[in-house]
Amino acid sequence: MKEFEYVIKGAVGIHARPASLLAKEASGYKSSIMLCRNEDRVDAKKLVSIMSLGVKCSDKVRFIIEGEDEASASDQLKVFCEQNL
Repeated sequence: MKEFEYVIKGAVGIHARPASLLAKEASGYKSSIMLCRNEDRVDAKKLVSIMSLGVKCSDKVRFIIEGEDEASASDQLKVFCEQNL
């Protein structure tokens, strides 16, 4: 299992466009990818679930990745976050 935290830098948080990009990115991996904000945890491969978290600018989120490609998924999701969130 891999985990990492990220502080959202985008001024509007995770709205429709970045949520869509995140779901698409996460869906490219076989591993289970969960996105957490506070006590809430959702499947990062599902657009509506991501948006239901209501993530705003400066919120801290946590990714939990578990599965056969967890190492590469974790590394690539970190890069994705820096570039898109």
